[in-house]
Formats: sequence, structure tokens, C-alpha cells
Amino acid sequence: MRMPPPEVVNNREGHQFEIRVDDDVARLKYDIRDGEIELIHTEVPKRLGGQGLGNDLARAALDYAEEHKLRVIPTCPFVRAFLKRHDEYKKLTTRTDD
Repeated sequence: MRMPPPEVVNNREGHQFEIRVDDDVARLKYDIRDGEIELIHTEVPKRLGGQGLGNDLARAALDYAEEHKLRVIPTCPFVRAFLKRHDEYKKLTTRTDD
């Protein structure tokens, strides 16, 4: 039986999307300004690696950007790689590689 997807929380005060598992936090740091969201850095603790949490964070951030009509600046290398695999989000980006 497959587990339900983890809950991704938008921690607005911390400027990050996050998934908490026990005492560990996987996060995607961001900055919002002038109608854009810059996705800065994705970090998944080693103990939580290999579970697709980075993908869950990227998807949540990109869905948030779409919902709030924000253009995406994918500074984070992980997010840029995610965008290359998921064409449905490319319309949100200001740039997908640099």
C-alpha cells in the first residue's frame, strides 16, 4: 500500500516550503518580490533522501506560483532540473537554465 504524499507547508515567515518528518525538515527556500518568486535552494536531510521529497517541494512551490500568478526564477539547480523533466511548469519560468 502506498503512503499518502507528505504535507508540504508554506512557512511564509521562514520564506520556505517545508516537509517535517519527526525532527527533520526538508525545505525549499524562496523569495517573493515584484510579482516573481525566486526558488533559491532545496535541502533534504540525508535521512529523508530518496523519498521524492525534493520533487514534492518543487511541485508545491510551482503550484503556488501558478495559483498566485507569480513568475518563477529557478535559481536552485534542483528546481531547474525538475523543470526540465516537467514541461507543464515551464510556462511559469522567467528562465530555465543559465
